[in-house]
Amino acid sequence: MANISYPLRSLKEGCWFKLICGASFQHLPAVRNITLAYTLAGADCIDVSADRAVIAAAQDALRAAACLRAQAKRRGFGFEGLPWLMVSLNDGEDPHFRKAEFNSTECPTECPRPCLMVCPAQAIVFDRANDQFSGVVDRICYGCGRCLPICPSQLIFARSYVSTPSAIAPLVLETGVDALEIHTQIGRQKDFERLWIAIAPRINRLKLIAISCPDGEGLIDYLRSLYDLINPLPCPLIWQTDGRPMSGDIGAGTTHAAVKLGQKVLSAGLPGYVQLAGGTNSHTVSKLKAMGLLNPALGSRGDRYPMPDKYIAGIAYGSYARVLLSPILDRLEKTEMVSTPAAGKEISLTQHLVPQSVRLEDEPELLWQAVALAHNLVSQIKSAQNIVI
Repeated sequence: MANISYPLRSLKEGCWFKLICGASFQHLPAVRNITLAYTLAGADCIDVSADRAVIAAAQDALRAAACLRAQAKRRGFGFEGLPWLMVSLNDGEDPHFRKAEFNSTECPTECPRPCLMVCPAQAIVFDRANDQFSGVVDRICYGCGRCLPICPSQLIFARSYVSTPSAIAPLVLETGVDALEIHTQIGRQKDFERLWIAIAPRINRLKLIAISCPDGEGLIDYLRSLYDLINPLPCPLIWQTDGRPMSGDIGAGTTHAAVKLGQKVLSAGLPGYVQLAGGTNSHTVSKLKAMGLLNPALGSRGDRYPMPDKYIAGIAYGSYARVLLSPILDRLEKTEMVSTPAAGKEISLTQHLVPQSVRLEDEPELLWQAVALAHNLVSQIKSAQNIVI
């Protein structure tokens, strides 16, 4: 067991924790700081947008985490090793791969702007102080879609995009990612196959492949057809069961769809590991434990791994994990950065004016507060035997 990597060991033991930064989320300071906090808290995988700048921001956070490893261990956090870095791709239109958009000049002046209140990413702004911008901040929007139906004038629309096979090779060959996740939907086998043909020659460079699919009629047959297409694989395979996409921060009920779908795929006995996503939140682990879907030996390292078709192998957290840290990240971006002025000069900057300089480790108090919050979530799946039902 000593020779197995930390993320793979977690997957095999059934305590895999994945952070979903968001397939459409491109706010680089947030990606970097969220990655740093959850890495120090013991995450096994960080899932980011298939964007070079986003990947670079996450990799920078992983390097920073390696330097802070000793401090994290002294503080009792679960950092045992660096997580795998994953990028998400799609074979067709998908709610994870879209951005909201609208022309703010068309908004009626008397509009109460309910879009401002429902946006969990605070990506919708009006007359922002620095540049008078109004509309959707593209790099922050992650496509949850909550603003679309609530606009009284129906002015907000979604702009979708699809991964192109020609873009896959550089991501795998040049950016050093560890894993790929393909988002698909029932009935898109031909689209999946086209994307897979571009990926297949480089699979041996990866440590993990994941396939994410929402529920629907014929789901299991569709997943079996995908497995027949990609088999054999030189690395582990995860079936990500996407219950209610990007809804984990809404309420306790959202986790039921994720658990129900995970149970459905698990009972089908597909080769590979089953990992929940979509609606996961603080209630997910206790729900899984109550249903007997978690490895009962979690938290006590043994010599034997559970059968992957008996238990859920892990949980991915997206919007819930990000929103959990948003108060600290908001404070970080508003923290005044004052350096000692040189003779005759005054240097005073605010981080929200130069967001590329915002680094969580530059504010140690905020850093360890963020890691503590992240650790509270990560530790649920790492030691589920202690969760009270």
